[in-house]
Amino acid sequence: MTTFTSIPHPSGPDRGPAAAQPTARPAVEAFALTKSYGRSATRVMALNEVSVSFEAGKFTAIMGPSGSGKSTLMHCLAGLDTADSGRIVLGGTDITGLDDRQLTALRRERIGFVFQAFNLVPTLTAEQNITLPLALAGTTADAGWLDTVVSTLGLRDRLMHRPHELSGGQQQRVAVARALLTRPDVVFGDEPTGNLDSKSGGEVLSLLRRSSIEMGQTIIMVTHDPVAASYADRVVLMSDGGLVGEIHQPSADSVLAALGKLGA
Repeated sequence: MTTFTSIPHPSGPDRGPAAAQPTARPAVEAFALTKSYGRSATRVMALNEVSVSFEAGKFTAIMGPSGSGKSTLMHCLAGLDTADSGRIVLGGTDITGLDDRQLTALRRERIGFVFQAFNLVPTLTAEQNITLPLALAGTTADAGWLDTVVSTLGLRDRLMHRPHELSGGQQQRVAVARALLTRPDVVFGDEPTGNLDSKSGGEVLSLLRRSSIEMGQTIIMVTHDPVAASYADRVVLMSDGGLVGEIHQPSADSVLAALGKLGA
């Protein structure tokens, strides 16, 4: 695998203090994942024998040209899609052979999602949206952890507001809080700042980074934006359904240069 190494760009995000040492076992691993769509002449290989590991407690961005397989990889890792062959191990559990009921339980209990669309329920308050997954599971939030998440994300004075009373950045903070509340093994972000202006997007990315550094949360984010990727600890690069390189401690410039080599 080609590795593009770089020194953080001086205009990049403040990376803050080093995170606590991650656990020995990766948060999620893929082994020889293959996924295709269509048949015969129309067959498209979305993933071609992809093997990759994501370190616990780290923030990783997945990038590549359109059609490179980055979203397909994330959807398979999160149990939202199934691969044709290969294995996925999440938090020590091989999820490849799980049935629909087991996958649903795994996504509810061990995976957090932050998507481009905020996916908030308009009739519920911010606090009710944050605790909704637990309410649906018939459990209640750990009061101490809820307080920590709300305080870290700066939402304390917005808890009684409904989504239409919040800015785009505040709505996405609520989505991040909802994803973190169950203390999942991994939080997946699919273009989480795609619908935000640059200021709100920067706030959300900073919060995702803080959740990794201060809470030890594992973040895996798909993005097309080099600036967004510069908030991550590591960027995994994809092209034509395969891994083609990675960048550690990325800057927007180093990511842009690497994408340029891929023709993105």
